[in-house]
Amino acid sequence: MATAEQREAGQDDPESEDEVYEVVDLTEYARRHQWWSRVFGNNSGPIAEKYSVATQLMMGGVTGWCAGYVFQRVGKIAATAIGGGFLLLQIANHSGYVQVDWKKVEKDVNKAKKHLKKKANKAAPEINTFIEEVKATDFIKRNIVLSSGFVGGFFLGLAS
Repeated sequence: MATAEQREAGQDDPESEDEVYEVVDLTEYARRHQWWSRVFGNNSGPIAEKYSVATQLMMGGVTGWCAGYVFQRVGKIAATAIGGGFLLLQIANHSGYVQVDWKKVEKDVNKAKKHLKKKANKAAPEINTFIEEVKATDFIKRNIVLSSGFVGGFFLGLAS
């Protein structure tokens, strides 16, 4: 280090110009300061780091594809069954096999609507507390790569 007299005279020792630098291990820094920790909070690390990113994407994608494929097939079967039932009911009504009292059907449907509206207002707080208890958003935040893979796979399963 240069003395105070040398600094005042402008005579700095060339070797004294070496500054002390802190060595930063980037791999350790990346482990401690991950981008998802800044975005999603500090809880997101341990479960998300258990497997590699490629493994998480693959697992999420495969399970999402399976869920989407099953959802698509079950949805088609349900839509076919319900639509076919209505079609058969209309054919039977038109042919005279079944007489439908449409005024009574309308009255019952309106009564059911009122009953559902009344029950829906009471059920809403229960649903909100259930969602808060489960904390699905925390799971998604902790497993963002797996969740992303699942969503992508789900859409691919619906499309196939």
